[in-house]
Amino acid sequence: MTTGSIQIEIEGRNEFWRNAVLVEWAHQYPERVLQELSDGRYLAAAEWLPDLTRVAGCCFSVVRQSPTDPGRRRIFRHLFSSLGRS
Repeated sequence: MTTGSIQIEIEGRNEFWRNAVLVEWAHQYPERVLQELSDGRYLAAAEWLPDLTRVAGCCFSVVRQSPTDPGRRRIFRHLFSSLGRS
């Protein structure tokens, strides 16, 4: 992997489409291997982001750069989801 690695998340309509992004990525770019981290995050070269975005769009999905501290995102999601139920 080149320098400038970033952590990404793949958000799809459902698990099928998230997996479709990975399958299509491996088919189109076999030399560009996404390294799976945890919690559905992957390590990728920053320069791949435009290609990842295009592939994800073809699979009804979105690729986002992952925050360095995913715990903060979980806290905010929890807070906002409880506000919506009130």
